Formats: sequence, C-alpha cells, structure tokens
Amino acid sequence: MSMAQINIKSGIGVICVALYCTGMLSANQLNAPMNRPVPALSFNLEDPGSHVHQLSDFRGKVLIVNFWASWCAPCREELPSMNRARAALKQKDVAMLAINLGEDREAVNAFIDDFPIDFTVLLDHDGTVGQSWQVTGMPTTFLVNPRGEIVYRIVGKREWDSEEILGLIRELIIEGRTAQPSKNRS
Repeated sequence: MSMAQINIKSGIGVICVALYCTGMLSANQLNAPMNRPVPALSFNLEDPGSHVHQLSDFRGKVLIVNFWASWCAPCREELPSMNRARAALKQKDVAMLAINLGEDREAVNAFIDDFPIDFTVLLDHDGTVGQSWQVTGMPTTFLVNPRGEIVYRIVGKREWDSEEILGLIRELIIEGRTAQPSKNRS
C-alpha cells in the first residue's frame, strides 16, 4: 500500500468515524439538495475486470455514485440496501456506481467475493476522483441527474431501498424525461 493510499484511508476514516461519534451525521438524515446543480466532473476508471468506464457512458440516466472502501463499516452496512435499490430500479433509467477509494484490485475482488455488489464497481486507486468530487467522509454518495449535474450529496450510510430515497430517485427520472438537454454535460 502506498503512502497516498494510507493517507486517504486514514484521513477519510477519521472524518467518517468523527462525524458518527459526535452525532453530526445521522444515518436517517438525507442531506439537502445542492444549492444549485453543479456539473459532475468526468472520470476514466477501471472496473475490477480492467474495463474502463467514464462518466459520459451514463449520460441520459440518473446516476448514483457511491464512494466507499472495504474497511469502512458504514459502507459495508449500506451495501445490501444499495443492492435492493438496484433491483427495485433495474427497469428504470438509473445507473449505480460503487467507486472504491484507495484500495488495490486484489483487495476489492476479495471483498466482492464476500460481499457481492450487484452494480458497477470502479477503482480509484490513488483517490484522485474522490478528491475532485470532494469526498470528505465515507460513504459519500452523489445523485447525478440525466444532464450530468450533481443534485444531491449524501454523506453517511443510508437505507437506499427506503421509500423516501427511491421516491427521490424516481422524481429525478421523471424530471430527466421532461427536461431539455443541458449544454454543460460532462
């Protein structure tokens, strides 16, 4: 493990634990929407099978981008609900990404063997994408509208298959079908 990976792991882990321990982060609190949508920054990341994915691959869909790590207990706790949400939204215009921060391919593959993830897993080995998306704790999840704009930033674990969150995602799908395409797509 490189020093950059250790720094990412320890820095984000400390923030995540501190927020939960101080009560500043509630598992039931859905963060407020962004003041205004901001363009999602593009990326090129490999999945564990070495296939490259980029943000533009998902244009026209609501995109759920979850930053996680195998050592993050809240990340592991929310994965089953994310799998259930993916199943509930499978026929919709929705894509889900689980972007692992700072771990190598072998560690991620070993984790997936024990904790299956039913949607696309990507590898951000050096944390560059996490930094550009301003991830400050884990898990952090972004909801991106079909125009490629971040409309929600959610820090901490959630029950992704709750009616509240599924309803929010369905609203974004409906808005995406009725909105005009944006020129600021990433």
